[in-house]
Amino acid sequence: MNVEQFLGLLEAHAHQHLRIVLPNGEAVASHFHITEVGHMAKRFMDCGGTLRQTESCLLQTWIHSDVDHRLDTTKLAHILRMAGDVLPSLDLPVEIEHEAGVVSQYPVISASSDGQTFMLTTGLKHTACLAMDVCCAPAEAKARATTDAATKTADKPRVKAGSCCSATRGCC
Repeated sequence: MNVEQFLGLLEAHAHQHLRIVLPNGEAVASHFHITEVGHMAKRFMDCGGTLRQTESCLLQTWIHSDVDHRLDTTKLAHILRMAGDVLPSLDLPVEIEHEAGVVSQYPVISASSDGQTFMLTTGLKHTACLAMDVCCAPAEAKARATTDAATKTADKPRVKAGSCCSATRGCC
């Protein structure tokens, strides 16, 4: 879900209580604060030598002893609007950063309302080899190369397709 869609949903469900559900089904404590709205940009080189970039809007939660605090949809929409100068685009995906033992980031994958509570459902982020065409099995490499060519994100591979990642050969 991107920022524009997220704001639209918040504003369409004005003055409702917010509930954030983590991927394991647990809910963030209802007295959470949003302490930061951030533009997260990551530039990196994948193991096959391709320069890549990702961006997102990151909403950081914080749980404090103020158990009477309640953030509603209207207040969160206002906070997001105030952060307009921080966000270069409303097309950025929205992620929730939450600490429960470790700080983790969760993409917002859906939202729903029962008329009183607006529930945000989060998903998981996963790691993956982004250079499948360079360092994985030929069938996977061919599928990945086709996808990369269509999106124009692949550079010339530094390692021949079909080689696998290992200590003695491959990309990793």
